[in-house]
Amino acid sequence: MPDWLIWPGLVLLGVGVGAYGTMIGAGGGFVLVPLLLLLYPDDPPELITSISLAVVFCNALSGTAAYLHQRRVDLLAANAFAVATIPGAIAGALVVGLLPRDAFDVAFAVLLLLVSSFLIVRPAARIRQRSHRRGEVSRLLTDRSGDTYAYSYNLITGVVLSVAVGFLSSLLGIGGGIIHVPLMVQVLLFPAHVATATSHYVLMISALAGTLVHLVSGDLDGGYARTGALAIGVLAGAQVGARLSVLVRGPALIRLLAGALILVALRLLVTPLI
Repeated sequence: MPDWLIWPGLVLLGVGVGAYGTMIGAGGGFVLVPLLLLLYPDDPPELITSISLAVVFCNALSGTAAYLHQRRVDLLAANAFAVATIPGAIAGALVVGLLPRDAFDVAFAVLLLLVSSFLIVRPAARIRQRSHRRGEVSRLLTDRSGDTYAYSYNLITGVVLSVAVGFLSSLLGIGGGIIHVPLMVQVLLFPAHVATATSHYVLMISALAGTLVHLVSGDLDGGYARTGALAIGVLAGAQVGARLSVLVRGPALIRLLAGALILVALRLLVTPLI
């Protein structure tokens, strides 16, 4: 590719990643990392990972600003879940070298394919009329468009699940949103639009922490220009994705997320063969 096309190409790539990632409540790293590996095969993995994570933070920052403006973020859950992902992420980083990685990746890929199939068939949880249960918090959230979401969830269960999400995202090097959103919708019974917005807030906090670690360790050296070009794209793309999410119905939103799970699963299955 001619040099004069590289930088506009990276900006356009960022727009696409930002729009899709924000719309489904993920950072887009699951798409960006494989593409960067194809574009820059000679770069060390830690540079690719650090570029991706920094771009994911910019995406999550812009998307979260849009979702906060739309009033679709459950701040109680968002702050609790964000804090809970941190010890899980630390644990994942500590054990990453102790597991038989290829076997784990294959097993997890199969699990993701099963989950994605389930989400395609049943994108919304089956909710029966029930009374408030002990240990649950009840929420009534009205967004800027006037849509009201009434729902209840067990905050402690959500915190425990968030620890697991932080662990898996750190272990696999993927954004936690693609795991977090299905759990919030199917287990905690969040409305899909609230789940994607809240997940994006959580991702913003966790990606910031990871990016700071990479900056301090020097992993991002040599990648600042590419990160800047991609960041310009995702900052704009995230705004587009947040606005598009308003137009997409909840089940369709979850099916888009299922597509992202399939992409991650295929990446996990193919990587050992390369």
